[in-house]
Amino acid sequence: MLSASAMTESGMISGATGAGALTGESLRAFFERDAIAVARDLLGCHLTVDGAGGRITETEAYFPDDEASHSFRGPTKRNGAMYGPPGNVYIYRIYGMYWCLNFVCHTGSAVLIRAIEPETGIPLMMERRGTDRLTALCSGPGKLCQALGIDIEINDRLLDRAPYALTPSVPVPIISGKRIGITKNAEVPWRFGIQGSRHLSKPFR
Repeated sequence: MLSASAMTESGMISGATGAGALTGESLRAFFERDAIAVARDLLGCHLTVDGAGGRITETEAYFPDDEASHSFRGPTKRNGAMYGPPGNVYIYRIYGMYWCLNFVCHTGSAVLIRAIEPETGIPLMMERRGTDRLTALCSGPGKLCQALGIDIEINDRLLDRAPYALTPSVPVPIISGKRIGITKNAEVPWRFGIQGSRHLSKPFR
């Protein structure tokens, strides 16, 4: 298991690829930081849900004083998981039909997982999504939740508990831009992606 001492000054876990999933203290140390730092460092990490998943390619950061955040008006029944420990999972539904996956950082802060590059469990993901086009499997928050079989039943639990596993990555080239899919505070450059990835929800401009 990685310790907090394995982290660099920037917060990135150095040389951690292949070291196994983040658990316990290493999970807490990774997520108990500013949401922007976590959103950037999650890029390249390998996420699986019951064995299906891949490399995180796009993220978005949210803060308690951010009008676009679900925590802006304080704790509610819906957003309770955002007030859990660092590394907690917060799942919510949009448009009455799509689930979205978020990871908690500091209390009330979270990172939305917007896209992943499929690597494992691909046939199952294709069946769930009804497509065999690899770049369409997880290219958006709702799509990746559908592909990974994510719903409210696995909300409000730490990422080191089944069915989740999160394995850290070495640094990757990062691009940033304004957030999308929201109307409030959308102009801030808190959306991050792996530069050059074909597995994004939308291109960065």
